[in-house]
Amino acid sequence: MIDGHIHIERGDYSLEWVEQFVNRAVERKLDEIRLLEHCYIFEEFMAMYDPVCAQSNYVADWFQRKAGKHKIPEYLALIEKVRKQKYPVMIKFGLEICYFKEYETFIGEMTKDKGFDFLLGSIHFVDGFAFDHKPEHWIGMDVDTIYRRYFEDSVSLAKSKLFDGIGHPDAIKLFGHRPSFSLLGYYESLAEALSNSNMYADQNSGAARRCPETASLGMDKDLLHVLKKKNVKIITSSDAHCPEDVGDKIQELEICVANA
Repeated sequence: MIDGHIHIERGDYSLEWVEQFVNRAVERKLDEIRLLEHCYIFEEFMAMYDPVCAQSNYVADWFQRKAGKHKIPEYLALIEKVRKQKYPVMIKFGLEICYFKEYETFIGEMTKDKGFDFLLGSIHFVDGFAFDHKPEHWIGMDVDTIYRRYFEDSVSLAKSKLFDGIGHPDAIKLFGHRPSFSLLGYYESLAEALSNSNMYADQNSGAARRCPETASLGMDKDLLHVLKKKNVKIITSSDAHCPEDVGDKIQELEICVANA
């Protein structure tokens, strides 16, 4: 079993911290864990967020608190230390990168030949709207327009060929909002783009853990079905931000995939 999306941002860059995730993975009988950081953790990526910070005081305040804690060489040094050890589970290291179409060239330059095992591209902002932060931010928003733009950006992400996988492909449903139209057309377009770019999709338990009353477990069943039809690889993940959540609902996520 794989947990393909685990954040290590709440601890220091030490073997002792990584080993807490490894120990939990062993308890959960996982074969592989994929550790990553949000790209905004690194000073080198901060300029990419200037446009969204300029649009929202809330985002600007959030960014000020969270961003620029490390430099990429610090992370790469940790990765090299871990790779010299032997652990009972396979460990891969990567980045979760916020996708902004206008920054495709920048993303490519920042990640080329850095030695990461994988790059996960994710949509966290729709035209500057931080849709997954607080449910009250949706008040007065045009749900249909947000959904259209979200999936248009997701298809662009997949077509960019910058990433190995797409993170939580329908996280837009986190707070329970649904569009008035069928999403099957967008699902087909996204699946085709992922297939053409040889990318995987992240089947993720994070939203359901965070918002159990409004978010279903993993991807929508119709989306899973379309991805399988297009032979897109699907990797289960917890989106853990602490060792305790490693492996959360991985078996249930696998069942969802099998039944789609």
